[in-house]
Amino acid sequence: MTSPYPQYPDGYGQQPGQYPMGPPYGPPAYGPPPENYLVWAILTTVLCCMPLGIVAIVKSSQVNTLWFQGFHDEARKSAESAKKWAMWSAISVGILILLYIIFLVVMLVIAGVSLRELTP
Repeated sequence: MTSPYPQYPDGYGQQPGQYPMGPPYGPPAYGPPPENYLVWAILTTVLCCMPLGIVAIVKSSQVNTLWFQGFHDEARKSAESAKKWAMWSAISVGILILLYIIFLVVMLVIAGVSLRELTP
């Protein structure tokens, strides 16, 4: 007995609604969007360097938007950029604190030397 449905080479169309290897259409599975680092961007904006943190917030807010619009490569680049800006915001505060400590030590050394010279 022959089937009333046309035969296709991959077995599609054997029966209506049954696809042995999945439907022949549909979006490709890209998986979940990449991490957007929004929490780190907000924390570094509040606790660290504000200008660099703001850039990190802008980049991290673009990740999901780009991902769901189908721009997957741009979303990954934006996620990496947000991570980079948040990291540099935190590093910049560490560098500024280190420079401040060095400045205080130098000033105390200079003040200590000048006090010894002034006392009889």
